[in-house]
This record gives sequence, C-alpha cells and structure tokens, in this order.
Amino acid sequence: MGFGWRQTRRVPINGTTPPTAESSSDGVFSSRNVSPRPSYSLAMGAHDPELTGRSPGPPATGALAHGEQPWVREFGDPSREWRRLFSEVLGTFLLVLAAVGAGVVESSTGVPISRAAAVTAPALTVMAVILFMGKVGGAHLNPVVSLAFALRSEFPWRRVPAYVLAQLAGGVLACLFLWVVVGRPAALSATLPAPGIGDVRAMIVEAVLTAGLVSVILGTASSAQNVGALSAVAVGAYIALAGLWSSPLSGASMNPVRSFAPDLIRGDLTHTWIYVVGPLAGSVMAVFFAILLRGRGGDPTATRAAEGNAGDGVTA
Repeated sequence: MGFGWRQTRRVPINGTTPPTAESSSDGVFSSRNVSPRPSYSLAMGAHDPELTGRSPGPPATGALAHGEQPWVREFGDPSREWRRLFSEVLGTFLLVLAAVGAGVVESSTGVPISRAAAVTAPALTVMAVILFMGKVGGAHLNPVVSLAFALRSEFPWRRVPAYVLAQLAGGVLACLFLWVVVGRPAALSATLPAPGIGDVRAMIVEAVLTAGLVSVILGTASSAQNVGALSAVAVGAYIALAGLWSSPLSGASMNPVRSFAPDLIRGDLTHTWIYVVGPLAGSVMAVFFAILLRGRGGDPTATRAAEGNAGDGVTA
C-alpha cells in the first residue's frame, strides 16, 4: 500500500521557487530532488538570514557552543567577581547555620537532636549548595578547600584572600543570626576536644579527617574521575560518614570557619588553633596525595570546577 501524493501550492521565498517533488511511474510520492525546509515560526523567521537578508553571525564558541546560557560568560569578567564572593558568603552561611544550629536549637528548646542528625544536616547542606550554585563560584565554603585548589594550580592565588574573607563573613553571620533568633547558649555549639583526648590528638584527628575530605573534593573535581554532579553526593556523604564516627572525639569540624565563627561570637578562642592547624595540615596532605595519584595539577576540568566557570576557556 503506497502513500498518494497531493500537489499543493508553493509560495516563492526571496524570488526563488523551491524544488518540486516528483511522482514516480506508479503514482507513489518520491522525495527525490526535494530540499526539505524547517517550519518557521515568526520568532525563528526574524533571525533567519535567508528571510532577513542579514549574514549569519560567527559560530558559537565556549559556553554557548555547549548549550550554556549567555550569562555564564559574565562570571569570567573580573567586574563580576562579586557574584562568586556572594555565593561563598551565602553557601558558608547555610553550612554554618546547619552545623551550629543543631546544638543551639537543642540547648534553647530542650528538644533532643541526635548525633546522627547533627552531623548529617551540614553534610546535606553542602550537597545542596554544590548542586544549586556550584557553577557560580565553585562552592568552596571552606578556606582549606580554596588553599588546596590554589596549591594544585587550579584556582588563582590572588582570589584566595577574598574567598576566605567571604567564608568568614558567612560563618559569623550565621552565628549572629542564631544568637538573635534562637538565643545564645554558653557553648554556641562550638567544636571542642573530648575529655581525655587533648588538644594535640584532636588536632591530629582533624588533620586526618580534612585530608580525606579534601581528597574527595580534589578527586571528584578532576577529569580523571569525571563524575559531574555526583561530586556533590560524594562530598556530602564523606562529611556525614566522618562525623558519624569522629564527632565525639573532636567535633569533626574539618573547616576553620565552622569552628572559628562560634568561638569568636562566644569570646573564647582557647581551642580554636586546633581547628585551624589541623585542617590546614590535612589540606596540604591531600594535595600531596593528589600529586601521587594524578600528577602536579592544573587540570582544566578541575579548574572549571574550582572557579565555577561553566564555559571552556573562561577565567577571571
């Protein structure tokens, strides 16, 4: 059973007549010598060079060639650095809000919050932040992460100080928010060494935990793994698992801002050095591990992940 061909009226475009279809000897439609044209809406026709007489523009490159929106290119403009810094303030605010908030809410309301919930909340927050705005600024949320990417030549050193200040601002704002809205318990959910552990051993625990965390971040950001959005799941999972077994020992901070912010607000910096020296040492250890595993760094894929650039060749 063949398909019959019905002749239709053709309207010339730009003075030319489209090729006509031919009918075969058996009356079946033949598409030979027919150059199919797409159906044009008014919006499409307004940009068609054949209809408008305008010459086509240059081919899309970089972010546009990969289907990214034009606004992505603005993130490579140094004048748009405020976007990245704001994303670090907001992301760190949310992280510290979840990490400190569990203890503050329990102290203020008397409603018990399990240790599993207390360590899972910041882990899930980190995962969510990476997924919803990781491309804006890399979602470091942690000074030692910025340091590690810079040591790997995958993040500009000149941008590290501003990132660290933005992270500190986000952490302090989160603690102030909890103080004003919920109240100010004496400890303010500070990270402290367990009785009998001591400062030095707590610092070693923090160094080992942070080495694992930064190794996960550097590894999943690299082209060697190429896991994409699953990196957020890996990072969040590590934070939760590390907290589940080690939070009774040192608090499982792995982030100087998470510990410094509540210590600053409560006015007690006695143990703060543990959560600065330990994570810094762990970050350097993770960079050394990355060199052994994947070479000296400079991976373009990791650079895009660290800087938050979605388009190729976009730097700031």
